[in-house]
Amino acid sequence: MESMLNKLKSTVTKVTADVTSAVMGNPVTREFDVGRHIASGGNGLAWKIFNGTKKSTKQEVAVFVFDKKLIDKYQKFEKDQIIDSLKRGVQQLTRLRHPRLLTVQHPLEESRDCLAFCTEPVFASLANVLGNWENLPSSISPDIKDYKLYDVETKYGLLQVSEGLSFLHSSVKMVHGNVTPENIILNKSGAWKIMGFDFCVSSSNPSEQEPKFLCKEWDPNLPSLCLPNPEYLAPEYILSVSCETASDMYSLGTVIYAVFNKGKPIFEVNKQDIYKSFSRQLDQLSRLRSSSLTSIPEEVREHVKLLLNVTPTVRPDADQMTKIPFFDDVGAVTLQYFDTLFQRDNLQKSQFFKGLPKVLPKLPKRVIVQRILPCLTSEFVNPDMVPFVLPNVLLIAEECTKEEYVKLILPELGPVFKQQEPIQILLIFLQKMDLLLTKTPPDEIKNSVLPMVYRALEAPSIQIQELCLNIIPTFANLIDYPSMKNALIPRIKNACLQTSSLAVRVNSLVCLGKILEYLDKWFVLDDILPFLQQIPSKEPAVLMGILGIYKCTFTHKKLGITKEQLAGKVLPHLIPLSIENNLNLNQFSSFIAVIKEMLSRLESEHRTKLEQLHMMQEQQRSLDIGNQMSAPEETNVAHAGSQQIDKVFNNIGADLLTGGESENKEDGLQNKQKRASLTLEEKQKLAKEQEQAQKLKSQQPLKPQPHTPIVPIKQTKDLTDTLMDNMTSLSSLSVSTPKLSASSTFTSVPSTGLSMMFSTPIDNTKRNLTNGLNANMGFQTSGFNMPVNPNQNFFSGTSTAGVTTMTLGAAPTLSNYSSLSVPSAGVKQAQQRPTDMSALNNLFGPQKPKVSMNQLSQQKPNQWLSQFVPPPGSPGLGNAAMGTQVNVIGQTAFGMQGNPFFNPQNFAQPPTTMTSSGSASNDLKDLFG
Repeated sequence: MESMLNKLKSTVTKVTADVTSAVMGNPVTREFDVGRHIASGGNGLAWKIFNGTKKSTKQEVAVFVFDKKLIDKYQKFEKDQIIDSLKRGVQQLTRLRHPRLLTVQHPLEESRDCLAFCTEPVFASLANVLGNWENLPSSISPDIKDYKLYDVETKYGLLQVSEGLSFLHSSVKMVHGNVTPENIILNKSGAWKIMGFDFCVSSSNPSEQEPKFLCKEWDPNLPSLCLPNPEYLAPEYILSVSCETASDMYSLGTVIYAVFNKGKPIFEVNKQDIYKSFSRQLDQLSRLRSSSLTSIPEEVREHVKLLLNVTPTVRPDADQMTKIPFFDDVGAVTLQYFDTLFQRDNLQKSQFFKGLPKVLPKLPKRVIVQRILPCLTSEFVNPDMVPFVLPNVLLIAEECTKEEYVKLILPELGPVFKQQEPIQILLIFLQKMDLLLTKTPPDEIKNSVLPMVYRALEAPSIQIQELCLNIIPTFANLIDYPSMKNALIPRIKNACLQTSSLAVRVNSLVCLGKILEYLDKWFVLDDILPFLQQIPSKEPAVLMGILGIYKCTFTHKKLGITKEQLAGKVLPHLIPLSIENNLNLNQFSSFIAVIKEMLSRLESEHRTKLEQLHMMQEQQRSLDIGNQMSAPEETNVAHAGSQQIDKVFNNIGADLLTGGESENKEDGLQNKQKRASLTLEEKQKLAKEQEQAQKLKSQQPLKPQPHTPIVPIKQTKDLTDTLMDNMTSLSSLSVSTPKLSASSTFTSVPSTGLSMMFSTPIDNTKRNLTNGLNANMGFQTSGFNMPVNPNQNFFSGTSTAGVTTMTLGAAPTLSNYSSLSVPSAGVKQAQQRPTDMSALNNLFGPQKPKVSMNQLSQQKPNQWLSQFVPPPGSPGLGNAAMGTQVNVIGQTAFGMQGNPFFNPQNFAQPPTTMTSSGSASNDLKDLFG
């Protein structure tokens, strides 16, 4: 590693030393900074070519330097001859101005150590490109080492040299005298330029006469730098000491041969015996055949043979050479047109630029970048030409690397980004926006590209807005999120709300719908969806655009709409829109399909949530029951028993007997206490139970539980025995039929049987039978006799003549219900309000779920009746007390068919609910069994 660093250091030091020693003290360095050594050129490749820049303008130049150390071996007079020859060539070049001649930026300057002058930027000489690397730095640049000439470059280069010679011969009346690859320079753009006028010969006749050129005799004693290159020199120079414009054409023929023959000339000349060599060469030329020129392309082979003809007059002149078919190549013609572009008017330029995209794919990239691109970008100063030039520049940018784009194209596009006229410029940029965003650095995108998009959205032209909205989704993935959220989306929304064009509004919605996937979920929910409700127009296209955004958001995996948003904002907005009169059937169907899908999702999600909550509650309840089971057995048995008896008697009192009592639990408890007062012994027993409950409540639990047991705050009296005694007294009462009030009553019961009669008009405002009972349903049992009058209204009417009775078999013994005295059979009981047992729910524990009459109507008859008749074999209530097995028969046994009482229109009260009987029966088994 250290050796490599040392080598690099020595190379840099050597190059710096070469530059310093070569240019040190030369006046050129006052105005120009000299860079690295890049090439060599001129006669004998004696001129070193360096990169350079002008200090005042930073303009790039090439600095040609001739180091006088190269001629230290010569005598002083020889040195002077060499210097004079070099000076003459540069001075002549400085005086001549033509596109095919190398342009001098700064004239020749001489110092003690060197000669130097500055020209346009240069790449290399043709000799360097063809492999002659004499007087180059030891580390040859890969750009030169690997440089290969394309056919179009070769053709157009030779055409340029021919045009340069034509200028010299026709306009200047001058013979160059040394047309060689060393004196042909390739500039930075790849154009071939002529230099090396060291041995040029001007016409001695006045301009109006035929030119006449005087030629010096060849002097082999002169230094080589004072003589032209004999390998490219016409035979007449040596053999007849004459020259003319045709002599340069011979040199052009040898150059063409060398270009297609890897830089080797057609003849090698022995400089020690120049005359003998040229005599032999002359003989070979006279017998030259086309087969000897196989390395040259066939279409130009005959022309080269003519150029190499021994007779000068046979050789084509420069003007004729520019018109040969070999140079009619599409690429060469295109490049030639670019070189003459400044001579064309706008109409000709526009026609040329329109056809250029068809030619560009046929040209090599290097030619396009070096030759065509600079010519195109130079036209940006002409606003009228920008719409014609810009598509070609962007087409070239597609083929460039990102580095080339940033270095060569982006700086030229900067001013064009800001141009607003003509409007076609903005359209072209919008169509190529993906290219710009892909290759432009982020800072330039934010500073130049996106502001252009924003201007397009705010442009007064509807066409521009539509195009911009249509194109934005194609490159939305390339825009950074902050710019899209804070700058692009607000402008799209403004365009939608403020425009008077339906097309712009619809395209705004479509654009938003397409870029939703690049936005954040909560930004869409909080910003985009509320914006939809602000859109004023109700045209079908707008409504379908709104529906599309809702649907995209709803169905997109990344986005989605919460059920709260669906229920609170989306559906209340969509449903009114779905019934707009402007919508056709298909559009309405689309709305309804989306609405149904949203409702289905809403139901599914919320149901799942409620089911989870229900499961959690059930788990909590099971834990609470487990905690209660750890309490003393007596307390639990009494508590559970009181709950079940409460439900049984609540069902009987509320639904079978009256069904119209108040739901107030406290009133029911007070009425019950009024009917049967407790004895002193019972009160003492209740007091002891309360004290025991308080002690249990104050005790610490034996085992830690995850949930605190729920203990009733207030213990109430146990009315179980009293209720059962009441049932005994009720079963022994005799039946009487007094005229009853509007409220339903429970009549007296004779001791020989239990008769239950509904003889009074039922107040429809208090009894609601819209609970699902079938009007045709009835019951008939053995031992449960209900004579029915078919003409009698069963539940209502003003007459008592058709009272229907229900008789149960008398119990043989009623020892369990003997605590209360029973009046005689004929005694009429005072009219009382039916017993409401619902208040007991507060006494014995939490209320169990109730079952509505609609649910009961769906149960089988035996199930429904089992809520009122205890199951067979239940102790205490016995089959003998309540009758034998109950059988369900007929629909008319209960007398409900055709009864106007069951008209649903007669009932306005909420349905009467009943407690579940299945759990009540099971709990009674546990209590009494």
